[in-house]
Amino acid sequence: MSPRSASVNEELRRRSRERLLQAAVELVGERGYDATTLGDIADRAGSARGLVSYYFPGKRQLVQSAVHRLMHRTLEEALEREPRTEDGAERMARAIDAILGLARDRPVLMRHHMAGILQAEGFVQCPEQQRLSHLLRDTVLRHGSANADTDYPMLRALLMGAVYAALVPGAPMPVPLLRAELFERYRLDWDLGLPPDTCATGGPCGTDVSRFFATGRPPAERPGPSPERPEPFPDRPE
Repeated sequence: MSPRSASVNEELRRRSRERLLQAAVELVGERGYDATTLGDIADRAGSARGLVSYYFPGKRQLVQSAVHRLMHRTLEEALEREPRTEDGAERMARAIDAILGLARDRPVLMRHHMAGILQAEGFVQCPEQQRLSHLLRDTVLRHGSANADTDYPMLRALLMGAVYAALVPGAPMPVPLLRAELFERYRLDWDLGLPPDTCATGGPCGTDVSRFFATGRPPAERPGPSPERPEPFPDRPE
């Protein structure tokens, strides 16, 4: 059999990583952080267990990257849904609703994510987090910020605080009340964005997150001119 080409190997690695991210989101959302092991995540992803450490230094880094991916893609979907708009107020409202919606719809996952940020290792800098930051920074600029270096961290802090308040065990604040406070701060009309208990037209409202992770079957192998570096660990047969 001819060796796999570099492009096929790269695609296989990318899809392996995507499957691990998706599995982490699903399992932590179902069981919680402590009850989910790296072995569980590898099994759900259909990957060799040793492959996890090739992509991520530990469980905390994997889970934070996975949640940041979910947050980034949820926010991106909200900002780009039809009817698409460049209106700064509408985009700010959509951003607030997207993040608060995660707290409302995925409380177990988001509670463990917030707890992880407060651990000693703190905030994990990763490509997924950087993409999320870029979208939020762009949101404050479109909303009319004259100083994104100040206004973006403030928006991030306010959203994190609202998510935390919505998820405090035993004393959660209602999402509509938190939304009202944020909308008042940013001078947004209540009917902008996606008000609580509504669903975007044409957008899924269920628990399936697969659309946020490119985990389809790998491309067919093509003959390459020379042997290439194989995947570090073979995935299990599908």
